[in-house]
Amino acid sequence: MSRYLNSYYVNKNGMDKNELRNKLISTATRLFAERGLNGVSIRELSKSAGVSISMISYYFGGKEGLYSSVLQEQFSSFEQIDDINKTDSEALAKIEAYIRWIIVRHRNNPYLLRFYTSELTNPTQFFPSIVQPAIGNVIQILVQIIEDGIAKNQFRKDLNPVDTVLAMAGMVNYYFLSTLATQELINHSPERDQELIRHYMDIFTKGILS
Repeated sequence: MSRYLNSYYVNKNGMDKNELRNKLISTATRLFAERGLNGVSIRELSKSAGVSISMISYYFGGKEGLYSSVLQEQFSSFEQIDDINKTDSEALAKIEAYIRWIIVRHRNNPYLLRFYTSELTNPTQFFPSIVQPAIGNVIQILVQIIEDGIAKNQFRKDLNPVDTVLAMAGMVNYYFLSTLATQELINHSPERDQELIRHYMDIFTKGILS
């Protein structure tokens, strides 16, 4: 039966299995990012993707399964923090790599911040299994980096590692979160990213006092 369904939809939609699945993910990412899990109906998803409702059930088990797959794809980028931590770089270099990674992550995943803020402020049933572990892993690794810097006398002894990490993460993420509100105040184009990295590193390492 599944072979028949797959063959039927290849002919009907002109897409193979992977193309059809990717089409559903792409369409659902945009709609869920705009209105959240409960703001989008399965009928709207199927209509926007140009496929039958049965295909959503076939590939994802329903709307919730599709949303789960979208979240997994969006937050899979968080795994790259492990690569940063595995380098032989000093703690400060890892911090700069983290700031650079956040900027690239948001540039390459324009919908990620919407899912990020939505799940933090109005968590769905998938928050404990997908979102929390991804964010928690990043925070834990950054705390380890700060602690390593303190142990090697690269950072102040009186730093609270968790407070330091949350302040740093908030600083960079808010730059993208506030884009609409600050577009008349600052240039948010990618051409300014290198300057932004240097400025944030300067603020993070030297503070703002003269």
